[in-house]
Amino acid sequence: MFGRKGADAKDGGAGISGWAVVALVFMPFAAGYFLSYLFRTINGVVSARLAPELGLNAADLGLITAVYFLVLAAAQIPVGVMLDRYGPRRVQSALLLVAAFGAAAFARSSGPLSLLMSRAVIGLGVAAALTAGLKAIVLWFPRERVALVNGYMVMLGALGAVAATLPAEAVLAKTGWRDLFDILAVTTAGTAILIFFLVPERDVEASSASAGGGLREILADRRFWRIAPLSGACIGSAWSMQGLWAPAWLTDVEGMTRTEVVTALCATAIVLSLGAWLLGMLASWTRGKGIRSETLLALVAVLFILAQLALVLRLPLPSIGPWLMIAIVGSATVLSFAIISDYFPKEMAGRANGVLNVVHFGWGFLAQYGTGLLVAQWVQQDGHYPAVAYQVAFGVNVALQAAALVWFAIPHRRRAIRQSDDRFSFASAKGADDFGSYSELPVLIEEPAVQGKW
Repeated sequence: MFGRKGADAKDGGAGISGWAVVALVFMPFAAGYFLSYLFRTINGVVSARLAPELGLNAADLGLITAVYFLVLAAAQIPVGVMLDRYGPRRVQSALLLVAAFGAAAFARSSGPLSLLMSRAVIGLGVAAALTAGLKAIVLWFPRERVALVNGYMVMLGALGAVAATLPAEAVLAKTGWRDLFDILAVTTAGTAILIFFLVPERDVEASSASAGGGLREILADRRFWRIAPLSGACIGSAWSMQGLWAPAWLTDVEGMTRTEVVTALCATAIVLSLGAWLLGMLASWTRGKGIRSETLLALVAVLFILAQLALVLRLPLPSIGPWLMIAIVGSATVLSFAIISDYFPKEMAGRANGVLNVVHFGWGFLAQYGTGLLVAQWVQQDGHYPAVAYQVAFGVNVALQAAALVWFAIPHRRRAIRQSDDRFSFASAKGADDFGSYSELPVLIEEPAVQGKW
């Protein structure tokens, strides 16, 4: 995949191609996304030590962890504009230094407010971790390979979620959570320096529209608003659940020990990483078969809803089973960003991905903090919240995801039916010989169903 044939970068720019692109471009940005994922999910492990030490309840933990998503959401559009204007190398390296400062500050926090502010700084620092990598992929790799390379990017980045389980627990056992964040601060600063000095510069094509004009074009595109609610509701919720509420559920509802919880989280993180690779391969394969990535995203959404219903209804399944499916959904950005890359030109890729990430991270914040608020309405029993608290919170989230799925499906079907009627009338007037059999009409109408703006 990553050889000269698969990663055939276009001539020009720094004049490199093939494996050199992988080593000098892809891997450094994948390292940045790895750290982003580690920061995103690390509170699931350290919260068990933070809460008793600093007297935090479910709502406190939810807000401290979720502010990461809130800052990420707020930063996505300006970060997208900067990526399109200055390129991913400079933006990513500068912001990762901010994340390193935030991690060092988190290690020295003494209460909820300082934890909140430090976590917010970390969120700002990793705001470009994914979109910078996606922008680099769009710049350096051919369009037909974008979905597949995105899959590898998310797969390697998701290994950060693996590092936030058993490896992080091992470090915690020996040093404590403050030293762990000091280690992360040094590692993040080192990655920023690596990206700045290792990644070659590539000329960024100037957009034909101004920053505001480009954003207006994205926000006016009805295809974007068909995809964004479903993508945000599913991916943002999956991130919030795996990053904080999976260990809480496994501890409070399933009664697992600390060792069992961390092992289960490691399994879900591995599945998350493999899911990114699988979805990337599947998107690439189905693209060649004429199956759109939108269809795959809808299927993933249905499976996600079913997995959560299995938890809410307490179906007699292995306790880890539904969480494995939830983990896979966290990697569905592979599909979402591949869809977006088809909708807009590459010079607008940073802004388009940034706008979509506003929805992802915004929903992640609401889901993570909202779940904490709902769970905190119940009184703890022997240090654990009752199962009904999580069932209600998860059930509300499922209802919102189902509404987003209906929004995704119904307008598309109405357009398809309307276009089908128009083509059927036209075919009747011209005769079946001009169009072939009427059974071919759905194929003919599929492409126009996604064209145009409001």
